[in-house]
Amino acid sequence: MQLANKCILVTGASGGIGSALCRQLEQQNVSLIMNCFRANQLKSTQLSLEKPHTTVIADVSTVEGRQQIVTACAQKGGIDGLINLAGIMDFSLFEKQDVSMIEKTLAVNTIAPILLCHELLPQLLLKPEAFILNVGSIFGSIGHPGFSVYCASKAALKTFSEALSRELADTAVSVSYIAPRATSTALNTDRVNALNAALGNKSDSPDYVARQIIRSLRKDERQRFLGWPEKLFVKINALCPSIVHGALVKKLQTIKQFTNP
Repeated sequence: MQLANKCILVTGASGGIGSALCRQLEQQNVSLIMNCFRANQLKSTQLSLEKPHTTVIADVSTVEGRQQIVTACAQKGGIDGLINLAGIMDFSLFEKQDVSMIEKTLAVNTIAPILLCHELLPQLLLKPEAFILNVGSIFGSIGHPGFSVYCASKAALKTFSEALSRELADTAVSVSYIAPRATSTALNTDRVNALNAALGNKSDSPDYVARQIIRSLRKDERQRFLGWPEKLFVKINALCPSIVHGALVKKLQTIKQFTNP
């Protein structure tokens, strides 16, 4: 897929991956519509770009916020691409997790991107070539202790993307899913960073993940999983989950040391 001269909506544009992705998309001669929840969070992204782009300060998890986004896209003549990147993560033992955080995680990570796809699909279908890219996580394919709800939210997004890709196969709209592993962004709390260090987990840079997103789009890939050995574990977990189960259970006490008290 050629990205030049396309109008692309990026949700979560103020985050580490979002900011890097917007910079790299601009280099592809893309017209951006950048969304985030708070205006001050988007300022650094705007300052890093060479020219002004459309911004929409709105909460993707609310009806009003999504309507603002849809309206802004329509005012630009419709979008050619939707990148659902906005997301939150809470590292907690499920039994101690706050109910409001469970609801918020599912609202932002799962319900919001699904509804944005639904609300923006009419615009995308009018284009000769268009795409939806949903950004998930390796944890959407590997259930990891301490991240139960986050894993569930990304697993749902993965399966939704797969189904919608097949449903729209006879249209000009492609649907893809990319799953980064741990990435060095503010999404990771100090406890998560300490856990990754204790377990020997590697992290990718936001710039690297952004490059992989663009590469995946240009190659028209339906799915891409990032990181080694994580993408190997995805395959093993699909074929023989007991192996991954055993490996993670051995690390359970270490994981519990870093969860919320």
